[in-house]
Amino acid sequence: MEFIKGFTFLLTPSKTQGFADQKTMDSLTLLKESTNCDHIILALGALQDTPHSEKIDITGPHIPTDEELLKVIEHARTLGLKIILKPMLNCRDGEWRAFINFFDHEVPCEPKWSVWFENYMSYILHYAELAQQTNCEMLMIGCEMVMTERKEEYWRELVRRVRQVYHGPVTYNTDKYQEGEVKWWDCLDVISASGYYPTGKWEENLDRIEQVVKKFNKPFFFAECGCMCKEGCTVAPNDWTYQGKYNLQIQADYFKEMFEACSKRSWVEGYGFWAWTNVLNDSEDLDDGYGVYGKPSCQVIKDFYTK
Repeated sequence: MEFIKGFTFLLTPSKTQGFADQKTMDSLTLLKESTNCDHIILALGALQDTPHSEKIDITGPHIPTDEELLKVIEHARTLGLKIILKPMLNCRDGEWRAFINFFDHEVPCEPKWSVWFENYMSYILHYAELAQQTNCEMLMIGCEMVMTERKEEYWRELVRRVRQVYHGPVTYNTDKYQEGEVKWWDCLDVISASGYYPTGKWEENLDRIEQVVKKFNKPFFFAECGCMCKEGCTVAPNDWTYQGKYNLQIQADYFKEMFEACSKRSWVEGYGFWAWTNVLNDSEDLDDGYGVYGKPSCQVIKDFYTK
């Protein structure tokens, strides 16, 4: 696998902007120019009502149409970008997708794994076909759905069915600290994970992940990584609810530490920073979240990707 100089390009719904209008295209162009990335992880999100809902909604204002997605992919190609397609799943009630869960022993009148996975497979297979149609360089079949990962037989069947329609590399984005819990890496082409690890803890976590990479002998990259611009947030970079004093340098320093630690490990073959959205902040005031647009951290990433 070639090194992935990647960034997540997240297609988010907006009342004032479309998924594939000129502002979206301009945002994608600016991402390329600002970071010197060569891959985008093109992310979109279906919805289910709660973590215990069987139905998955893949149409509506929360998700781009196929036509809109094709336009974004076409523009990305004109910029020389390679594409990792990432259909994600979120819950309308605000609960994190990691908590999607059902009874292991199915009973009447209760939501069931079998029904949910059949709906999820239909969702992923649709984008597997689109990924094949547009020659995407990789397909992610899921993201951070921790409680589902124990249902190994269903995931293996999903991978089997995906390979019938998409012929490129297939990966799954597990959550931080879960790399060793996924038992079915062998049926995938690439191991990928969210890398929101605390400052000062990179070495010990890389030591742990390295054992998983060696066991399965697969390429590895961080499909997500990042932190906010708040003092103290690097103790738990994944905590998006954390409140702290605004400090842009926090994010830049965090990325420098991450690059320094990971560059010592030849098996870390790329990054997919979270996240650059199609809807950019037009205000002169920079936000304190995970985005890097206009921040010192953006130059840190560009310098690393350039060298």
